[in-house]
Amino acid sequence: MIVGVPRETAARERRVALVPAAAHALVKAGLEVVVERGAGEASGYPDADYVAKGARLAARDEVFAAADVLVQVRGPGADPDGGVADLARCRPGQTLIGMHDPLGDPGAVFRLAERGVTAFALELVPRITRAQSMDVLSSMATLAGHQAVLEAAARLPRLFPMLMTAAGTLAPAKVFVVGVGVAGLQAIATAKRLGAVVEAYDVRPAVRDQVLSVGAKFVEFELETAGAEDRGGYAKEQSAEFLRRQREQMQAVVARNDVVITTAAIPGKKAPVLVTAAMVAAMAPGSVIVDLAAERGGNCELTRADEAVVAHGVTILGDTDLVSRKPYHASQMYAKNVETFLKSLLRRRARDRPRGRGHGRHPAVPRRRGRPSPDPRTARTGRRGRRPGLMDALVAAITVFVLAIFVGFEIITKIPPTLHTPLMSGSNAISGITLIGAVISTRADNDALATGLAVAAVAFAMINVVGGYLVTHRMLGMFKRKG
Repeated sequence: MIVGVPRETAARERRVALVPAAAHALVKAGLEVVVERGAGEASGYPDADYVAKGARLAARDEVFAAADVLVQVRGPGADPDGGVADLARCRPGQTLIGMHDPLGDPGAVFRLAERGVTAFALELVPRITRAQSMDVLSSMATLAGHQAVLEAAARLPRLFPMLMTAAGTLAPAKVFVVGVGVAGLQAIATAKRLGAVVEAYDVRPAVRDQVLSVGAKFVEFELETAGAEDRGGYAKEQSAEFLRRQREQMQAVVARNDVVITTAAIPGKKAPVLVTAAMVAAMAPGSVIVDLAAERGGNCELTRADEAVVAHGVTILGDTDLVSRKPYHASQMYAKNVETFLKSLLRRRARDRPRGRGHGRHPAVPRRRGRPSPDPRTARTGRRGRRPGLMDALVAAITVFVLAIFVGFEIITKIPPTLHTPLMSGSNAISGITLIGAVISTRADNDALATGLAVAAVAFAMINVVGGYLVTHRMLGMFKRKG
């Protein structure tokens, strides 16, 4: 199977779908990797690194022509400009793995289907434990939250941390994070590391503990939030009345902060407007709003995608390429998600492959002239003719011994120490171990000698245990007052 890695053509996209380390892992798994020349240059991965890891370089048309599986960051649905030309290069039967935005642009999915291409949209990977290593949304949101704080810190005309200097004390910046998903939590953690005072809000009350765990204050509004979270862990779309009341209570919080970072996005739908123009006007001049939902219309009423808007002295950033501004690590994380996803498909394919004749059966035993072919299940193995069940018997004996030690010791030690002397305690513990082991060994499938020895062990152990308690009883009677 050949895996193709074309260069990304979307505007301001600097990531690459597969880094050299991930390409090497796929080569070791038995795949051939073909990378377009210059695909990783913008991310900090030169062509020589791919060649050193076993990948082959080729032109874009050759990559599309040779590959059975194509891996991209932005597929045709997420790349409206370059996606049309790439769709013409695809052939029926190919598999395309990447982010396709099927909910935002369903038409691109239908065009892929008409072309006979099988497409896997990685942004639809479910949020379950087994799929965490394939979750591209979480991976990219981590970087987006981190970069959002850095952009705000660069634009804000004041420092983030509190400083006590000879020239006076500088108050820390105040940051308000709206929407505590992966991006929101990373934004909180980054802002705290920079020294800001952080508070956060989310319609899902279950995230309160997560906010507190990273050192921020959780802002609570008087709203009915039952059922605000869907089965996938995302916030549900709320009613117009809910949003109106939410904005009313949020206005005072927004006004007292220097930086507001919004992350509320609903897959396939327009982002809800949480910060109105009136809220922006109430903020102090020089404040900054970073809208991570700008690609979906924005959480701020004044946001414009890929523009920096200044209104009432407040800067509103609507950048949609925050993740691509850290392309090295963004590509590394995305490539690991792709590698894990592709390997899971290969394992599934190998598991579902029809098994050959005789698969899973005992190997044929060659016949000797004049002798019947022995039954493989009962045939002896090894030069000394050891039976296959010998190891099982040894394991069973060791298991009985270990269980006897634990059970016998526990039985004796549960008896109050006032009922026997320390010497008697140790003696009875050993006898208890012997007794338990002997009882377990009296099985019907044992031969006569083993059963006889087990019965004798039970008898001698019982004599020691019972006799020990009788002696202890006599000793205790010596200290009782007569009459």
